[in-house]
Amino acid sequence: MPKMRIPKTRQDLRARRHLRVRKNVAGTAERPRLVVFRSLKHITAQIVDDTTGRTMMTVTDMKFEGKKSEKSVLVGKAIAEKAKAAGVSKVVFDRAGYKYHGRVKAVADGAREGGLEF
Repeated sequence: MPKMRIPKTRQDLRARRHLRVRKNVAGTAERPRLVVFRSLKHITAQIVDDTTGRTMMTVTDMKFEGKKSEKSVLVGKAIAEKAKAAGVSKVVFDRAGYKYHGRVKAVADGAREGGLEF
């Protein structure tokens, strides 16, 4: 029997964590999924309805000024504002395999400050 390939890179490990998280997290029309994508320079938040497979709205940090963590809070507030305008008040938070820490936590805190319920 062949051995399973052991993930070696950070990307492989994150992909496995993301699958583990997505196994339990799904967005519906009433309670869509708030997904965070974090790169070395930028952070993006999307609200996704998994029943239709549609991305409802997206916010990125490219239009904000400041440090990366400050921009992350602003992204969270902006996505909350857009969601409220679209009639969404409750979401499921998907950290996408990242640790709930730093910029990912800042987006979640900003979204909560903006009025979204997790």
